[in-house]
Amino acid sequence: MKKVGIIGGIGPASTLDYYCGIIDGYRAKVKDGSYPEIVIDSVNMTGMLSYIEREDWNALTEMLADVIYHLKAAGAQFVAIASNTPHIVFDMIAKRSPLSLISIVDETIAYAQAKGVKKAVVIGTRFTMRSGLYANAFSKLNIATVTPSENEQEEIHGVIFPKLEDGIVDLNDKNKLLALANRLISEHDADALVLGCTELPLMIKENDIDTLLLNTTQIHIDAIVNAVIK
Repeated sequence: MKKVGIIGGIGPASTLDYYCGIIDGYRAKVKDGSYPEIVIDSVNMTGMLSYIEREDWNALTEMLADVIYHLKAAGAQFVAIASNTPHIVFDMIAKRSPLSLISIVDETIAYAQAKGVKKAVVIGTRFTMRSGLYANAFSKLNIATVTPSENEQEEIHGVIFPKLEDGIVDLNDKNKLLALANRLISEHDADALVLGCTELPLMIKENDIDTLLLNTTQIHIDAIVNAVIK
């Protein structure tokens, strides 16, 4: 069993999902009554977002690389960032990291390819959507993506912050987001919806939408569990 290090706190609600999900996933596969070893460093999300708002990618990389060293000192053998948005600087972090990293983006596009996805609508924070994080990754596999318009991005971002980021699911917000997602899927003839924010699965569930749902949180958790067991 390998000890996993999680960069959490971005946000707290999804970090809890990671913690419980890794334990449940591990125990579903390793049926000896044991638990996986997990180290979590919960970072200051407000500070992190200030770097992202200013597009200070060097400061963001420095911050997260330091956290990885803390996790290594605590015995972690590999690391995962429990959030989509910081993956904007994933390659920069990987170059600085003393430990291997599991990318939520790489795992999601591999999953989509295995499912035969041809075109995906991507929703997430404003930062994630504007960065082209998923659009660029999917293009390498010849999978088309649909990015919401600027106004739609602001609408989606407003659903995530502040309530959903704090674990609060508002029914009106959910209905608004589902209507927007379904409209984009229909207009662009997409065959998948990427939940490109780790809080979105708190609101949108499998039975809420007829299209294939790419739950990046669960896909990432499954990859972490597999790495723990190896």
